Amino acid sequence: MSEIQWILFALIIQVVHFLGTWRLYKASGESPWKAIVPIYNAIILLKIIHRPWWWVFLLFLPVINLMIFMVLWIDTVKYFGKNKILDGVLAIASLGFYIYTINYQKNPKYISDKKLISRSALSEWIGSIVFAIVAATFVHNYFFQPYIIPTGSLEKSLLIGDFLFVSKFHYGARIPTTTFAFPMVHDTLPILKLRSYSNHPQLPYLRLPRIQKIKRNDIVVFNWPADTVRRFFVKEAGVKKPLDKKSNYVKRCLGIAGDTLEIIDGYVHINGIKNILPDRAKVQYNFKAYGSKGISSNKLLSLGIKDFHRSFRIENISQNTYAKLAPYLVGAQGNSQENFTVITRHTGLPIDLVRSLGLIASEILEKTKDLNLTLKEAEKIKEQIWVDSVVQRNQKIKTPNSSFFPNKIPFNWNQDNFGPIVIPKAGEKVDINKDNLPLYKKIIVDYEKNNLKTNGNTILINGKKSTQYEFKMDYYWMMGDNRHRSEDSRFWGFVPEDHIVGKPVFIWFSIDGLNDGISNWKVRWDRVFSTVGGSGKRVSYFPYFIIIIGIWQAYVFYRKRKSKKQN
Repeated sequence: MSEIQWILFALIIQVVHFLGTWRLYKASGESPWKAIVPIYNAIILLKIIHRPWWWVFLLFLPVINLMIFMVLWIDTVKYFGKNKILDGVLAIASLGFYIYTINYQKNPKYISDKKLISRSALSEWIGSIVFAIVAATFVHNYFFQPYIIPTGSLEKSLLIGDFLFVSKFHYGARIPTTTFAFPMVHDTLPILKLRSYSNHPQLPYLRLPRIQKIKRNDIVVFNWPADTVRRFFVKEAGVKKPLDKKSNYVKRCLGIAGDTLEIIDGYVHINGIKNILPDRAKVQYNFKAYGSKGISSNKLLSLGIKDFHRSFRIENISQNTYAKLAPYLVGAQGNSQENFTVITRHTGLPIDLVRSLGLIASEILEKTKDLNLTLKEAEKIKEQIWVDSVVQRNQKIKTPNSSFFPNKIPFNWNQDNFGPIVIPKAGEKVDINKDNLPLYKKIIVDYEKNNLKTNGNTILINGKKSTQYEFKMDYYWMMGDNRHRSEDSRFWGFVPEDHIVGKPVFIWFSIDGLNDGISNWKVRWDRVFSTVGGSGKRVSYFPYFIIIIGIWQAYVFYRKRKSKKQN
């Protein structure tokens, strides 16, 4: 909706409110004209139904205001004699228009004494739930949002199964643009798997003041700019989502607005200088280990290396036994029962399952092994006598492709050799022509809402011939620390500032094996109640938390016991 449409919508709401309540204002002792004055009419209504005046601020918070409106409708009909459960249901089901039937009664009666309004146990219970949801939604939208790491793009820095608290206020909390949505869920209703929001109407982008800017190497949660996914990990037709309902991603910000970024042989350079990451960043690269006597999976595991595949030869596979093994496999090879090889993750095949199925399985001792390692891990493996060499693998050959940003030929960038590319900054101008337009087209059209057409070598922006473009927003370059297993800015480009969600600050829980079924879950106690940022070894503050809770409970017990003795 445009600004004019929003103004008209607000005026219509005021007229609808006036027509449905002016006699109720009069019956309560207030002048009828007060029902037509924006904002003031809400303050007076809150006074009539004995609610605090500051609730008027809640009426301007998207999603929260929907719940507050329902409370106001129910309270209004109660204070004018409609106190049955059915009356409350009708007030909500009619979107408040049930109030009209009371307003146009011959003599609407106002109950001024709050004590005369009876509230059933069910009513009190529902009221408590509503206000708990309102409070939780307020915190969720403007202060902290819980988030679970579902994929390994930041693996070793942040792990699959880390439960995070993401601060909204560090970078400035974003006002939700979606006005009608189910509270406390993102884009999909649990269990029902239905869309949790309405596409219309949408508020314009607005962000509260920030307490800090995004810095290079910050870990940031943002809405995935390229998102057309209704549900993660489910293949289906793409959808176009509102800004604040796009899928949440978490990556490391390696380039801020105005930076020139280049990736050379897998290493990021900012403004011509190799980027130095904080010590808690565990960047992983692809390596190939060689060993003439074979690379032992068990020896790799003993060194703490886990991100690799294992191969097992099975001599008596069948369709039925293969189906039982399938959840543990990432691939299979072979063309007969006698020559069949399965590929697993580092965990291998469950021994008990193999035995119960009567399978004859043996691991293949491979002379080469593809490994995903940090540089320190690679050096550690090189020191082993059973390893001949460890070689880092990079995509050195650059060929024209559409797989990497800007996803157009003749650009020939890849994940290990990319750029140089200048990250757009608000207020700065860039020369545009037919050759570099693919770098900025999505910004101009999708993010900054301009009309763009080309006619040969001529570029028309909003109908005007243009050789320059001035950016309206800052942009960022986001990448995963797990460099060869991360879908990031190298694939879909810049992240606009209006897509920024917040800053992960705290790991409040962590589960190893999150995606392997609840029976395989293991709590990583050393990560529980630890900070995301900071330097040095990660420290869990969970023991201190338990001690504080214990002291508090002991104090409460002491006070109760002392109070009983005094009585």
